[in-house]
Amino acid sequence: MARWKSVGAALLRVLAVWAVSTLTMLALAGILPDFRLQSADGDSTTRIAITAASGAGAFGLLSALVWPLLVRALLLVPAFVLGLLVFVLNGSLLLVALNLIPDGRGAAEPETAVVVAAVMSAASSATSTFLTVRDDGAYRRRLARLADRRRRRQGGTGGPPQPPGTVFLQIDGVGHDVLRDAVRPRGNRPPIMETVAGWVDTTHTLTPWRTDWSSQTGASQLGILHGSTEDVPAFRWYEKETRQVIVSNRPTSAAELQRRAAARTGDEGLLTVDGASRGNLFTGGAEELALVLSVAARRGRHNRSRSGYFAYFRDPANATRTAGSFLAEIFRELGQSARARLRRETPRVGRGGLYPFIRAFATVVERDVVVAAVMGDILSGRTAIYADLVAYDEVAHHSGPRSRDTLQVLRRLDRSVALIAKVVEHAPRDYRIVLLSDHGQSPGATFADAYGLSLEDLVRAGCALPVPRRAERTPSGAEAREAARAALRRPERDGDGHGPSDPVVLASGNLGLVSFPDVPGRMSREQIDRRHPALLRTLADHPGVGFLLVRSERHGEVVLGADGAEHHLDTGRVVGRSPLKAFGDGAAAAVRRTARFPNAPDIMVNSAYDPATGEVHAFEGQIGSHGGLGGAQSHPFLLWPIELSPPIRPGEQLVGAERVHAVLRRWLREADGPQVPETPPAPQVPESEESRLLGDVTAASPAAPPPLPDKTR
Repeated sequence: MARWKSVGAALLRVLAVWAVSTLTMLALAGILPDFRLQSADGDSTTRIAITAASGAGAFGLLSALVWPLLVRALLLVPAFVLGLLVFVLNGSLLLVALNLIPDGRGAAEPETAVVVAAVMSAASSATSTFLTVRDDGAYRRRLARLADRRRRRQGGTGGPPQPPGTVFLQIDGVGHDVLRDAVRPRGNRPPIMETVAGWVDTTHTLTPWRTDWSSQTGASQLGILHGSTEDVPAFRWYEKETRQVIVSNRPTSAAELQRRAAARTGDEGLLTVDGASRGNLFTGGAEELALVLSVAARRGRHNRSRSGYFAYFRDPANATRTAGSFLAEIFRELGQSARARLRRETPRVGRGGLYPFIRAFATVVERDVVVAAVMGDILSGRTAIYADLVAYDEVAHHSGPRSRDTLQVLRRLDRSVALIAKVVEHAPRDYRIVLLSDHGQSPGATFADAYGLSLEDLVRAGCALPVPRRAERTPSGAEAREAARAALRRPERDGDGHGPSDPVVLASGNLGLVSFPDVPGRMSREQIDRRHPALLRTLADHPGVGFLLVRSERHGEVVLGADGAEHHLDTGRVVGRSPLKAFGDGAAAAVRRTARFPNAPDIMVNSAYDPATGEVHAFEGQIGSHGGLGGAQSHPFLLWPIELSPPIRPGEQLVGAERVHAVLRRWLREADGPQVPETPPAPQVPESEESRLLGDVTAASPAAPPPLPDKTR
């Protein structure tokens, strides 16, 4: 009886959607001059209605049967291009449907067909969604089918209730201070992030953490998902041994970094047990993947990451909605960019070229695909899900971390969080949602805008090499750029084409790296001085440079600053005023750790930092940057459910992505219930003593349990 009732309800929903589609088609035929549903001699109202019903039915069948096959075939072409072609493809299906109407009564111009198909898809999707949500029984039955399908895949037929699953949502680039302000009421107005604001201090606790020196997604997410940030000095760096430039957001580089991390830890990652990785640079050991860069270089059926596009775009309503939002975001960016120019806002960077499309990809396409994938994971009861939402980070690079543009993005991201939280209420198991970020962003004019030359120009001047009259724009290191290139299946960029003796100068936000490729191994301070006597002082004394890191044959690792200031990291000896003082007590430990990396460059350059304003100077074309030390970029957040054990004990600081990895692993082990540590809290270590005591900022604290063995929680 229940089964027949379910069939009847489904049939009624189909008829209702068909009726709405028919009425929509009739309305559009009356509005659009190039769209008709009658013969040239005219037809009766009844005949026109029958024609509309035939066209709507044919279009619905084609959308249900042909569209998924079409999208699967189009996985062979760039998914980014698919998003742009959605309207054309949908319009083509409508033209086919009109040609199936008897006696040629249906006709439309191609451009009109695109509009009609888009409106009809939106109307049918809205109707279907409304009816499904209203029918709680149908919704529960759908969830039950998903849960049963998952149990069959796992070979199970039942058993005791499942322990809670965990959803880790990374809101890329949002610093602790930005989130804290976004959840506060603004006078009589609600907070920017209303959903998240309702969690703070009620169901969740907000905790800051501190990154390593390399405050960027490549290092942080590698540490969070794979437990190792070893030998990742920056977002991009030159490896003398392989003579290659490693760039964290290139698919081949991401794959190599993931392989190295797994080899160091002896473990595939955080998500090895029934995990899903969505929109990340790395897999975390998960089998279920969507938009994961480290596997984007794979071709053919082995690239399971691209299946996330199919899972989303196989629904023509999803495709139409996302394509429309994509175009709207492009026009939004063009308008915001024009407003910034007209108002002569400063600082400001160029936002032309492909950037509007890159922004739309990050804020619309990637967001929609990732959120849909996470919702599917939740409905299927997956154990551990880690997803990255990159929209804020991409916009903040070009508009600033606290601009009106980025606040709008935060508001839309809050709606995505609310949508995921709503789905959790209907999941086949309980879920705990953990929000976190991988780094923050620090504002400030670019180095080139502030001083009229690039870092590479300054290095070449210090080496007595020719300096171009016009500084070239340094490409942005934003994560979404290579994700879009991977979606477009464009080849990775080659090296920078330097001569064999020219210095290789690379930028990672406000962190610069200088290497001399013709000298094997890491050059010492003394070797650099003999070869280029003016270089180190030219860099250290520049007002836009905060400090340099070099290796001395006499003193070991040395930090150089203006006016002859030095900080000897191995002994703690300081000459003059320490160049690291403005960067906080944790700076010495962070720099000391990076100095030990085999791939540390000959010279590492950190831009100047103004503690009063929080500003830094990016060596790239970004007015919101991250990658080095200085301000908010080093202080991301962790928002965790109160039923979990605290990430640290009172008085401690959570330092380094590897420590965050250990915390997340512990929480996954607590699936059967919170575990309160029985040992007493450790005594608080004053922050002023940290740089002396903390030789390795990622050393495990007494409160942090050891990593799990392979394939276990």
